[in-house]
Amino acid sequence: MFCLNDTMRYFLCPGRTDMRKGISSLCGVVHERMGCSVRNGDVFIFIGSSRKLMKLLHAEDGGLVMYVKR
Repeated sequence: MFCLNDTMRYFLCPGRTDMRKGISSLCGVVHERMGCSVRNGDVFIFIGSSRKLMKLLHAEDGGLVMYVKR
């Protein structure tokens, strides 16, 4: 279930992200702001303006997974 490792590529989204966004909205941010596809297996990192919340978005075989760290 938790399958992040050091062989994956990690990308930090530039700027601040609205942390109310869910999986679908964050996929749009990856596509629009970063010009990438979520489906390629990379991990995308989003940090809110208060820097108290971080979200990671990752595509696995079964679908998209979002990790949240407070």
